[in-house]
Amino acid sequence: MEKKSILVIDDDKIVLNSIAEALRLEGYKVDTAETGKEAIRKGNSRFYNLLLIDIRLPDMEGTELLKAVKETTPKMVKIIVTGYPSLQNATEALNKGADGYVIKPIDIPKLLTTIKEHLQKQEEAGTYNEQKFAEFIETRAREIEQSQAEAPMRKTR
Repeated sequence: MEKKSILVIDDDKIVLNSIAEALRLEGYKVDTAETGKEAIRKGNSRFYNLLLIDIRLPDMEGTELLKAVKETTPKMVKIIVTGYPSLQNATEALNKGADGYVIKPIDIPKLLTTIKEHLQKQEEAGTYNEQKFAEFIETRAREIEQSQAEAPMRKTR
């Protein structure tokens, strides 16, 4: 099975390195960024299955970053991480495209479970979309074949 790729974005190096190491130990490919701009740059150059985004970054709010990455890669899983939990933060994050919301201090086993669940949903959605696309192609091919078979009959009428 292909290793899933995760980008961790947090300006606190201790948190950043702790999460990154825990994810690597679980077998994920992990990249890190300390600012929103760095995360956008990295996101534009490679695909990540999942982003862990700190809500407060030095150059932008995590919710701004959510909006930016949602427009470029909408199928990527995006989870907000915050040390400032509030109903307003959670609502804003979810309204701007977050798939999850994790509160600091981070419970690593709980975070890993959350990540696994979201990546499983992402994989299932991709499989479903591939199946639907294949069904569409098969149906369209039959329509074209039928249309071509009926064309000579229309000419003789």
